[in-house]
Amino acid sequence: MLAHNRNTVYLSVLSTDLPLWHIIESKASLYQKDQDKFHLLLNQEHSQSSASIMENKDEAIKINNPQSELLWLEISPYRVIMSMQSQENLSYRHFWEKGVYGTSRYWLNDNSAKQSGSLRLRNFTRYLKLEGQPLPTSLQIEYELWSAKLQLGSYVLHLDIDQ
Repeated sequence: MLAHNRNTVYLSVLSTDLPLWHIIESKASLYQKDQDKFHLLLNQEHSQSSASIMENKDEAIKINNPQSELLWLEISPYRVIMSMQSQENLSYRHFWEKGVYGTSRYWLNDNSAKQSGSLRLRNFTRYLKLEGQPLPTSLQIEYELWSAKLQLGSYVLHLDIDQ
């Protein structure tokens, strides 16, 4: 497995119809699994790595996340799986494939003996494009998030990988 360590990555997720925007800038390791399959692993440490901006009327509120998060992306030109494992609170896993209803699963991490519940949503991937040869440099996914027959918004995930 060929590894490229310490690449700078810029990951943004924004809603096209809601006032949500999340940006991560971090160092990551890129692993080549096959000719066109890659794993990208990044550890988001403390608040300097990310900022979420929500607009509430005319003021912007900056929310910082002080916890460590591990993001793992399995990337190919055909499908992307993104998992986030947090030491506390929320974790999630998304599956995107162009023209397919994938799943988005969210769960709360609970250290107690009782079982934690999870929330499963569907996402419909309208657009998925991976650029760069021989290593990926850019990924863009446009998708809709659904709960049963209720659309919960349209989103764009964009990833840039510096070589």
